[in-house]
Amino acid sequence: MLAVDAPYYRRRVENRIDWRRVTPADFPLLAEWLAQPHVHRWWHHEFTPEAVERDFGAAARGDEPGEDWLVSVDGEPVALFQRCRVADYADEFDQLSAAVPTPLDTMTIDYLIGDPHRTGKGLGTRLIRWAVARTWTDYPDATVIIIPIVAANRASWRALEKAGARRIATVEMEPENPIDDREHHVYQFDRPVDR
Repeated sequence: MLAVDAPYYRRRVENRIDWRRVTPADFPLLAEWLAQPHVHRWWHHEFTPEAVERDFGAAARGDEPGEDWLVSVDGEPVALFQRCRVADYADEFDQLSAAVPTPLDTMTIDYLIGDPHRTGKGLGTRLIRWAVARTWTDYPDATVIIIPIVAANRASWRALEKAGARRIATVEMEPENPIDDREHHVYQFDRPVDR
């Protein structure tokens, strides 16, 4: 007979995920993450203290509608998620709606995992699923979440696919990093229908 604690009988324990709004006290950590090569390649932000304040300060103070969230797993900060209603940013809305149908209640997310040792292990997919579920709860009027991803960022769009997003288009959009070409894959999560 197998012992009760044999691996076959062990129940998989999911780690606790929490998120809270980014505050100025988090800016040194964000700067550290933005400087990581695996992040900087796709986010292409400056990471000096002044640049981090410029790019994240307004959201941290609540002076703009976008949300920056520090995500922790078992109390350890591991990721940054950004979330907003696309229509709250006219330029982004115009660019996205020119490419794909974009209802006014459309949400979008962006994300990064700061620690390179935490990447490639399914954490991104799990955090995306979690953030999408939270978005449906936090924004009950939102019907879709649409995320454009530069086509060259395969790891990011594969994480979206594994999290349940479907690709709705491949379009030309302005890349964040000037070294990338304009091709983007556009992914969508639809609000689940209650049965």
